[in-house]
Amino acid sequence: MLGTPKGLEERKNRINQLPAYYKEPIGHSDATILSKFVSELVEDVQSGELDPSDILKAYGKQALRAHVQTNCLTEIMILSAETWAKECNRKGPLAGIPVSLKDTVAIAGWDSSIGYSAWTRKPMQKDSVLVRLLRDAGAVPYVKTNVPITLMSGESWSDLFGRTTNPHKTTHTCGGSTGGEAALLAFGGSRIGVGTDVAGSVRMPAHCSGIYSIKASVGRFPRTGNSSGIPGQEGVPPVYSPMARTLEDLGTFWRAVVSMKPWEYDYSPWDDTLWKSGGDTAMKWGVLWDDEIIAPSPACKRALQSVVEILRKNGHEVVDLHPPSPYEGFQIASQLLIADGGEVSDTSMNGRYSVSDSLSGRTAVSHIRTGESNDTGVAQALRMASLPYWARCLYVWYVRYIKQDEIYAGILDGFRERNVYEYWPLVAQREDYRRRWFDMLQEEKIDYVLTVPNSMPALPHNGMKDGVKSFAYTLLFNLLDYTAGVLPVTHVDSSQDELPAGFKARNALEMAVYKMYDAKAMHGLPIGVQVVGKRLEEEKVLWGMETIQRLQAKDGIDYKLLTSMTAT
Repeated sequence: MLGTPKGLEERKNRINQLPAYYKEPIGHSDATILSKFVSELVEDVQSGELDPSDILKAYGKQALRAHVQTNCLTEIMILSAETWAKECNRKGPLAGIPVSLKDTVAIAGWDSSIGYSAWTRKPMQKDSVLVRLLRDAGAVPYVKTNVPITLMSGESWSDLFGRTTNPHKTTHTCGGSTGGEAALLAFGGSRIGVGTDVAGSVRMPAHCSGIYSIKASVGRFPRTGNSSGIPGQEGVPPVYSPMARTLEDLGTFWRAVVSMKPWEYDYSPWDDTLWKSGGDTAMKWGVLWDDEIIAPSPACKRALQSVVEILRKNGHEVVDLHPPSPYEGFQIASQLLIADGGEVSDTSMNGRYSVSDSLSGRTAVSHIRTGESNDTGVAQALRMASLPYWARCLYVWYVRYIKQDEIYAGILDGFRERNVYEYWPLVAQREDYRRRWFDMLQEEKIDYVLTVPNSMPALPHNGMKDGVKSFAYTLLFNLLDYTAGVLPVTHVDSSQDELPAGFKARNALEMAVYKMYDAKAMHGLPIGVQVVGKRLEEEKVLWGMETIQRLQAKDGIDYKLLTSMTAT
């Protein structure tokens, strides 16, 4: 680890420079503001009943409280936001609403270091497309949130900014890579935020921290002009996506962004007719119970089963899904993501990258300075990818024939650098895999896929040494470019979710992850389910999520948000 991180010093100084009222306790007027949905706050600002500066003060206070508890913030922009709040569009669809942003999001004059000490004090030159749209809509950026260095881990920490903890249980992770955002939202320090997702990076934190998110398909949410550690990686394309404290806020946020005609801001967003609600129409749900690699833990399986039961009880058709092999999908996706083998050359623009860059750049790990820490799971994967050909073949042979573990061997076998003649056939495999999934959903007339976001609830800190290998339930839908939302449905219950006696792991990956499963230690952590639609079906997936939440509320088993506001 390096000496005193510049990020920690700078962040502390900015907090100390804030006016005294941000350090005062939450008052009754603050609590009233914090309790309102985004739609209500927008209405109050548009009518002149509420001033954006008062909303900023309330959320600034609560964000700082969340930071004290979880270490979730990176850039503290609150002083600048006071000016932005006074100048915001008070008639826009997000009039006066503070919006928190993942550290990758570019704001003129502010760093987007994403945990790399080498990228500190190199402020972005202009707002990204998404930030321009949000400002035009009346939103007020005020904080940026913590991520893992490289963005490739399910735990949000770096030497630069430290570790973000789960607001429900400090011993466990809040998820990653958009973990700081999830912790802030769960604590109530923000109502709406923005993250990115290339393997589950908004869905895994939502599952771990008990909030709501939806991974958009490519082309629905603007992404040009933001910071990235792996520019040009399009084998499994990254997407920017919304996150929210409540499902109502998630829907409001989504509709507000679409109403701003994002296709007029960015070349990538899609312009077309939105899916219309099916009302109370019963839909057909296909359940993916197992990814063939790591079976859902008792807690996660119970959450999924509870949703299946409530849907069936209310007239929805729910069937077991038998799709093209999820294991095959994981193999293709992981090979695409690590196809450079850690050996891409540096043709960067002065060491900085934008997600819209088409130039070749270093891999994410190459930005790490000597002595700077990396996630152990990511480091292990990259070491395997960079092994000499003979050494990798020997190890794969040992796992396959001596350990008799075909699942693990099949994944390891793909962890290597590929030249363009090998890469293009891999993309062709992806396209064929997408076709087979589409055909299956069409033939079975499936409206939604229902599955777990991960085999485990939030893991203990440092669990990504093995947990980084367990993202098949989310990565699968990035490969397919399907819309996928996560909503919390229950909590781990130590009395119901113990591992059965005699459990035996099927492979080395499952064994490594299940060593960390402890229902007693995880008691009280949130558990989500994942609702999946086909490409560009965000509105339909939001409706599916709303259906589950409505039916749970009808039965009196709706999810209870974490409460942390105490007015004085």
